[in-house]
Amino acid sequence: MSARIIAQIVVSLGSVVTRAFIAAYKQAAANAKHGAGAAGGARTGTKEAVLDALTRKTGMSMEEACQILNVTKEADISKLTKNYEHLFNVNDPAKGGSFYLQSKVVRAKERFELEKAQELKAKATQEAAEAAAKEAQSRTPPPS
Repeated sequence: MSARIIAQIVVSLGSVVTRAFIAAYKQAAANAKHGAGAAGGARTGTKEAVLDALTRKTGMSMEEACQILNVTKEADISKLTKNYEHLFNVNDPAKGGSFYLQSKVVRAKERFELEKAQELKAKATQEAAEAAAKEAQSRTPPPS
């Protein structure tokens, strides 16, 4: 009788482990498929690669930073600074706030500023390239 119960337990555990293994394998395969697509997408453009680098550097996406600071991606610096200062002061540990949340607010501001600096740099580079192209075009003599 006890051998039969032990055999049933072993079979039940085996089937549970098998199902869990199959589910984990399916999830891993789906993650690998999704990850390969994301890796290929990062190589398609330098802007996306730079933004991915910023996300890795700060550990926070731009969307998350905007949510933390309660601003949009297009918000101006004055709105950002106002929200940052309010959230920083509200979460001051000396006033009973959370150091963790205060740190998140600081990181969100850094991420937002890095993104804006990157956009300004890209815009300046594009304007310089356009000016150089216009200059080269004006130097080229007309065909005779």
